[in-house]
Amino acid sequence: MEITVATEAGIGQAAREFIAAAAGRRHIAFDAPMGAGKTTFISAVCRELGVDDDVNSPTFSIINEYRDGEGRAVYHFDFYRIDSPEKAADLGLDEYFDSGALCMMEWPENVDGFLPDDTLHVGISVEADGTRKITFED
Repeated sequence: MEITVATEAGIGQAAREFIAAAAGRRHIAFDAPMGAGKTTFISAVCRELGVDDDVNSPTFSIINEYRDGEGRAVYHFDFYRIDSPEKAADLGLDEYFDSGALCMMEWPENVDGFLPDDTLHVGISVEADGTRKITFED
């Protein structure tokens, strides 16, 4: 599936389309280069899910926890600073992944061996005109 985000004003609609298409998926890995808009898109998805908190990249904390509009946990991971399997193991990822909560991950390639088998990999690419293409297969 492919979702196009032509302008920042269209990101809410793109997030709604994504939520509908990925319904029921709990482990979502965003594969994209620096500056492609991973955090921006995750923030839009969180807003559409009713998260009231400011959603920002947990680059230093690694994991941010939010609550959706129904009070359910939403975990946002940024694995950019994870540079070894030992560091990944120290995070206790299984507890998060087994919680049943929505887990959205940036830089998942840094913890590839720890990702659940049912992880949905989502690509974000930036086109020459600045349009973002969000792609995934379900």
